[in-house]
Amino acid sequence: MPPMKTPKPMEEKVALQRVAALCSARECCVSEVEEKLARWGQSSEAQARIIAYLIREGYIDEARFCRAYALDKMRYNHWGRVKIAQSLRLLGVNGADSEAALRELPEDEYAELLRKTAATKLPSIKASSAYERNGKLIRFLLGRGFEMSLIRQCLNGTDDFDDNA
Repeated sequence: MPPMKTPKPMEEKVALQRVAALCSARECCVSEVEEKLARWGQSSEAQARIIAYLIREGYIDEARFCRAYALDKMRYNHWGRVKIAQSLRLLGVNGADSEAALRELPEDEYAELLRKTAATKLPSIKASSAYERNGKLIRFLLGRGFEMSLIRQCLNGTDDFDDNA
């Protein structure tokens, strides 16, 4: 078996064009772009130049990325704020931007998502008592990233979700 060839590093201009096209097609954060540039063999100096250009020209905006990411994860993945925040931290996004994005999630839509998620899961839970069933449902909803105070309000039947705990 012949030895594996290491890929030839991409020219900086080509890397800039490719990553600009990527950022034009979808929202990206700085860490995603850094990772991609590193895989393409770009030096840390070239990465810094490319990222500075992308930020200056508006291709990358972490606040905009956080808003889009949080809304998408809530609407399509049915995640709660806690899980979204953790995921943004893993992406290395600025804490202030992620907190602002989480505060901007529509409260009524978020509360309805929690209710629907709980109602959908409840029939599939096998338990010998209501206490055990509620425990399993709470663990499931916590795993989805919903806040305990909102889960309690949902299970108690109070629809006052303005608590933002």
